[in-house]
Parts: sequence; structure tokens; C-alpha cells
Amino acid sequence: MITRRDLVVAGVAVCATVAVVALADSAITPVMKSSVFEWDKLKAESKPSGARRQVFDSRTATLDQLECHVTILNAGQSPHPGHHHPEEELVILKEGTLEAVQNGVTNHVGPGGVIFEASNEYHSLRNTGQTPATYYVIKFIPHGLATNRTPMASAPGH
Repeated sequence: MITRRDLVVAGVAVCATVAVVALADSAITPVMKSSVFEWDKLKAESKPSGARRQVFDSRTATLDQLECHVTILNAGQSPHPGHHHPEEELVILKEGTLEAVQNGVTNHVGPGGVIFEASNEYHSLRNTGQTPATYYVIKFIPHGLATNRTPMASAPGH
């Protein structure tokens, strides 16, 4: 028979476990504060389709993960096959020309264009120009959004 004492002990154990997990999570991945990221300090990583510079990938006060990187995509290339994922993305094209496919609809985007990739909607990008295309990708993962990816990961080269 379960006693009142058993219930109290179980309740205290659950509360202690939740507190320890929350404390451990905040200690492992600190919340990003207001920051500045200098272009010349961002390491360029070579990719088969061009290059990528990681700007940041961190928790914030309102998001489990906020990630930003810059892709330089060679002419005629795609960063990876089309896909979908639960997080939302904002793509800001600095220079070049991109073909953006979203749920079967193809759009052509030029310098200064902004592309929004909604949650769980199919999307792909391809450089249709004759020169490299440079674009910023910003991903938003709110608290509690279930993803099928490992934390702090992103699609290769995107």
C-alpha cells in the first residue's frame, strides 16, 4: 500500500531531479548574450559546393537554439538535397542568384532577397548564376520544439 510518506518522498525526488537537469542544461549550454561577430574572425570551412562560415549556434533567453551561418555557394551548386525540418529558417541573399523551391513552387531570388522556410515545409536552394552566391542562414528553434536532430546540428553546408 502506498502511504502519504511514499508520495511525499516521490514528489521531492521528482522536483530535485527536474531542478538538477535544468541546472545542468544551463551550465552546459549557456544563454547567448548580446554579441558582435566580426567577419574576419569567422573561420571559413571548405565544402564540396563552396564554403561555410559558422557565426553562432547557441541557446538564447527565448529559444532552445538560434543558429546563424554564411554559405558561399558555387555557381550551379546546391548545398544539399531538398528537405524539411521542424525549425524555421530565414535566408538572406547578400550576392548572387538563387533558385528557391518551396513545396513545388520555384522562385528566383537576387541580391538583397529574403527567403523564409516555414516549419516542416519542403525546400531547396540552388545557385543559378554564373558567380558564387553568398547568403546568411538564420535558424530558430523555440523552447520545446521536438526535432529529429542532435542539438546544435545543422544540415551540411546549408
